[in-house]
Amino acid sequence: MNLVAATTSVPGAWYLAVAAVLFTIGAVGLLSRRNVLVMFMCVELMLNAVNLTFVTFARMLDDIGGQVLVFFTLVVAAAEVVVGLAIIVSIFRGRVEGATADSANILKG
Repeated sequence: MNLVAATTSVPGAWYLAVAAVLFTIGAVGLLSRRNVLVMFMCVELMLNAVNLTFVTFARMLDDIGGQVLVFFTLVVAAAEVVVGLAIIVSIFRGRVEGATADSANILKG
């Protein structure tokens, strides 16, 4: 069996269904959890679901624009990780028992 034939046999709708499930898991986790680190991971999961959608549509439409959008989304996600983790670390340093989403008010100067 040809490797190319095996990789192109999966319909694009399956990728979109997986992306929808990942985005839903991320959205539910973001809305239901109070731990800042879990919320941060849920936002990253949602961004990865959007990236999968962009790549799927780029493949289905035979256009490279979706892959360019994925590149820019990954750049924004990397910047978000740097800034977000700095804020989360500063919240955790200010509190001993852990940090929740309500703990952001301790950053006021």
